[in-house]
Amino acid sequence: MLFADDWFVPPLELVENLASPHGMAAISARLRAPDGCPWDRKQTHASLRPFVLEEAYETVDAIERGGAADLAEELGDLFLQVVLHAQLAAEEGTFDLVDVYRTLGAKIVRRHPHVFGDVEASSAEEVIRNWEAIKASERSDAGRDPSAFTGIARALPALPASREIQERASSMGWDWEAIEGVWEKVREELEELHAAGELHGDEGRDARLHELGDLLFAVVNLARWMKLDPEEALRTANRRWIERYGRVEELAARRGVDLAALDLAGKDELWDAVKHQGRG
Repeated sequence: MLFADDWFVPPLELVENLASPHGMAAISARLRAPDGCPWDRKQTHASLRPFVLEEAYETVDAIERGGAADLAEELGDLFLQVVLHAQLAAEEGTFDLVDVYRTLGAKIVRRHPHVFGDVEASSAEEVIRNWEAIKASERSDAGRDPSAFTGIARALPALPASREIQERASSMGWDWEAIEGVWEKVREELEELHAAGELHGDEGRDARLHELGDLLFAVVNLARWMKLDPEEALRTANRRWIERYGRVEELAARRGVDLAALDLAGKDELWDAVKHQGRG
């Protein structure tokens, strides 16, 4: 059994300023020391990958909830991942946290010549075009493929990756002239998916997969034209569905109805009742 005294943490003599990023670096170094934390000591860049994603998504969740204290905490958890990776690299002799700061600062200054240089940019769209041109130049100077699509992270989820692809294509002038063309493309892809649904066997599955991908790609482009984030839209729809289903469960309980035993018509009646309540 644990008592209050068991949770006592002695002063961290190595840390002069907990409010400083360098103080956090000192903490991570202590955690990784031979007599530090067994869990932290066994971590690698690869083993920490899922935690980077987890903390990023929890940060997004905090932003959507709107709580300042929650957001501050989640941003700290996300920053911890940066600190831990920098500590691992420092132990390997490749880079450290200061190098991360320096690289980031230099990149931001370099990609904002309209702020830190004499380049003029009168709109956000022009800023984005300049940004992409500078990135292409950086890739070329580094001997990497200068294609505008090379820098899109392979681990990026499909919806934001699709949006990024189409944003970059648009910045190079590869875009529809008006949103009507985008709507027509969505309708075209929906019809092609419907036709693929009539096919059978592996060929049919491959065709449906292909056409579904094309439809989703077109819908993401429609969202871009509407200045909407498709990932946010789908998350909102997911959350709304879960909340509504929870109200359906509550309504079924109040009526003394076994929701699982209801036929589809009964479930639909409850769903519609809850839906109309929400509108009221």
